[in-house]
Amino acid sequence: MRKGSTAALSFSALMLASAAMSPAYAQSVEKKDQQPAAETAENPDAIIVTANRREERLQDVAGVVQALTADELRRLGIGNDIRNLQAAVPGLNIANQEGNIEIFIRGVGSANNTELGDPAAAPHINGVYIPRPRGLGLQFYDLDRVEVNKGPQGTLYGRNALAGTLNIVTKEPVLGELGGFVQGQIGTRHSYGGEAALNVPIGSTSALRFAGYFDKQGSSFKNAGIDKTLKPAGIQDNVAGRVSFKSNINERLSIFLMGDYGQESGTGYPGANIYSAVRATGDRAEDLPMRDVVYRGWQGDLDNVIWGVQGRVSYDFGPFTAQYLGSYRKVDFEQTNSGQDGIAWEGRDVSEDGVQYDNYSTQFWQTRSKAQTHEIRLVGDTAQRLRWTVGAFMFDEKQQVGFLSLVDRGYCCYSGTEFTMPDVRGKSKAAYADGTFDITKQTRLTAGLRYTDEKKSRYGIGGNWALVLGGEDFACCFATRLGTPGFRPSLLDRPNFNVGALDTPQELANFLIEGIASIGSRDTLVDQIGSIAAGTNPLGTCFVRSDIDNGFVRCPANNPNNTNGGFSYANLTIPGQQVGSSKFNYWDWRLVGEHDLTPNNMLYAKVSTGHKSGGFNDSFDADLIPETFKPEKLVVYEVGSKNSFSFRGRRAIGNVSAFYYDYSDQVFQDLTTIAVDPQTGNATGFSLVNRNVGKSRLWGIEGEAILPLSAMTRLHLNAVYLDTEITKGQVADARAQDFSIGGFAPLIDLKGSRLPLASKWNLTGRLQHTVKLQRGSVDGQVLASYRSSFYLTQYNELPVVFATPDGTVTRVETALEAGFPDRQEGFVTVNLGVGYTSEDGRWRVEGYATNLFDVDASQKALVGSGINVRFLNEARSFGVRVRSSF
Repeated sequence: MRKGSTAALSFSALMLASAAMSPAYAQSVEKKDQQPAAETAENPDAIIVTANRREERLQDVAGVVQALTADELRRLGIGNDIRNLQAAVPGLNIANQEGNIEIFIRGVGSANNTELGDPAAAPHINGVYIPRPRGLGLQFYDLDRVEVNKGPQGTLYGRNALAGTLNIVTKEPVLGELGGFVQGQIGTRHSYGGEAALNVPIGSTSALRFAGYFDKQGSSFKNAGIDKTLKPAGIQDNVAGRVSFKSNINERLSIFLMGDYGQESGTGYPGANIYSAVRATGDRAEDLPMRDVVYRGWQGDLDNVIWGVQGRVSYDFGPFTAQYLGSYRKVDFEQTNSGQDGIAWEGRDVSEDGVQYDNYSTQFWQTRSKAQTHEIRLVGDTAQRLRWTVGAFMFDEKQQVGFLSLVDRGYCCYSGTEFTMPDVRGKSKAAYADGTFDITKQTRLTAGLRYTDEKKSRYGIGGNWALVLGGEDFACCFATRLGTPGFRPSLLDRPNFNVGALDTPQELANFLIEGIASIGSRDTLVDQIGSIAAGTNPLGTCFVRSDIDNGFVRCPANNPNNTNGGFSYANLTIPGQQVGSSKFNYWDWRLVGEHDLTPNNMLYAKVSTGHKSGGFNDSFDADLIPETFKPEKLVVYEVGSKNSFSFRGRRAIGNVSAFYYDYSDQVFQDLTTIAVDPQTGNATGFSLVNRNVGKSRLWGIEGEAILPLSAMTRLHLNAVYLDTEITKGQVADARAQDFSIGGFAPLIDLKGSRLPLASKWNLTGRLQHTVKLQRGSVDGQVLASYRSSFYLTQYNELPVVFATPDGTVTRVETALEAGFPDRQEGFVTVNLGVGYTSEDGRWRVEGYATNLFDVDASQKALVGSGINVRFLNEARSFGVRVRSSF
């Protein structure tokens, strides 16, 4: 289902960028894999991150940044699945809808995955911006670390860093060292995989690193239907590889280059529609078997190929260093959603009497993206009293997108939806300056400013396919089938996208047929309207067949308008022309004050801003310019303290921060009129659009403690309290949208609702312990995460009011009665890990368990008329890894 930014949330995500790593530090990271976890944590405040676009100790950064090393990610059971990262980072929510990674931080994020949407948390790889987070999880191998920066980062990171940033930092080549590792693993759900890396020195100043992985996993869903030939959604078959080159040509000049390739295959990532189950049973989602899906019709299929190159060149001029960062990335994504008929609740008849298995309703997705980024930075001498950075950034993306939704086996008529855009463009240019000045040895002031200019445009088609075919005595209407086995849509391979001048029946019929690359074995559409397209019969070809016989319509026999066996009438509708553009510019800024009470205790206060890109809506009238919406804006006020101290004779960390978010120009989906009765002037057609009609406020407190309980034991605690409230937002209620009256939906006031995906309490605890043996060591770790209840949509289970356009209320139902419960109960997840490392560090064996208690939790929901689709977390899994380093 194509869904725009279902309400509101600009979202936050994560990132941190990485500048050139010194050879000494790189080598220490390379050898970290061979050390017991507790030993590497002996000095936890020495963690290096790049939150301010330069390497700093984590404890020197004024703000909330969390970093996990590759070793921690693996041992904590996070592995190669980016969604598992949220178990270790409180306030983070990561979901996967149709292959698109959605990142929310502290309740701020974006669920708009269309070509008109943008993420609200900026993902990066090695500090280079990634515009399309599709397939982002393919980068989760041979890493140095992952950095999550919470809160807006508009000044240094620019576009779509509203909620924060997530930076995936890959392992760089190590100079002067020949080595690597090989790893294999097996696990439950028929999963197995492998990972390997090889570091090859080239003389004393250069090195290459080759890395790759493959991962095969079974699905956590179950086919509860009777057609057992269909595989459930969620089966993964992923492979990826990269090659990196690093050269310190001399003391001043360094180069880093990387090329990567990845492919996702399997049965795709659609969720499960629980609407019918809720309506039939009255049960809430947590009481339903959400993983027992009744599959029918289409087999889900995913093919996502991504490749890219990036580079970084640095030259030290003495007073300053000049740095260039650039990248080119290409995405080629296709997915056919698994055909399904909801879930199998207790007592449901899933036999052929209860389910129409000969039903091929589904959705086809296609996305192609070519994006390039270029950034030039000048960085002043970091040893000076004033440490400054100035830079310029350019982003250019060309997209092509296709979407076709088929509704097979209708009682009458035919209606489908297609949005196919062969030309979608986005451009962004920015200039920024940022500097830190030491007022005294203990007090610093940082100020930054960024100006951004953006443009977007697209050309294509969007709207409904519709066939209304009349029977005897003009009776309505004949059924049409489309999408049966063998069907393939044209989408981006259509020969023509110019529909502005198409208006004759022959032209309309030809355009519909051109949308079909191959005809399904039991499709009827071409047989019914092919004669219209050919010009041989303007009323098509009428026939009755058992699978399209609705029992009350017959082919015309004696109708004088009927020629050559045609219908009594044939009304055809095709998608309309989609042409739109928007231009925006905005300023971001930050002001940070820091004061060192002691060398180990820092106080800070900061104000920072971020924006998420604006855009425009679908076209509904060829003579009207599409409605635009402005960028969302977030201003955050934060105070905090970072502290290192002695705990039981060892180094420990204790940090705390308090923050307040002022969220304005927030985008919610609202209703607009798209058709008017010319006689009465009354609206007869409606559609949802994105508008800046919302405001919200958020405040909270976050605390972190890293405590070495002994020489070989470490406890890491993190807690977030978050209070969110929508303070403005009156919009159309998509849950009550009634297509029998043109798609009208009454207004609902969201004021007082909590932001979706925002738990009041997020708690994580990590306990790691190592025992030294005579010939090696054994280590174990426990990761426990608690999230209090949260809502999945902005509606917060408010009552559903059904009404007519004149304001007459026809009925009122609770959210549960209407099929739209959206409250996820609080839950706890636990990951376990245990490993043995040989004395020389060359061999390691690990066992792991993720989601130990097999908690089913919804991480995203799509709601609309008759739709409540849930996207779930990963189910419980166990596995064993063996790793050899050399």
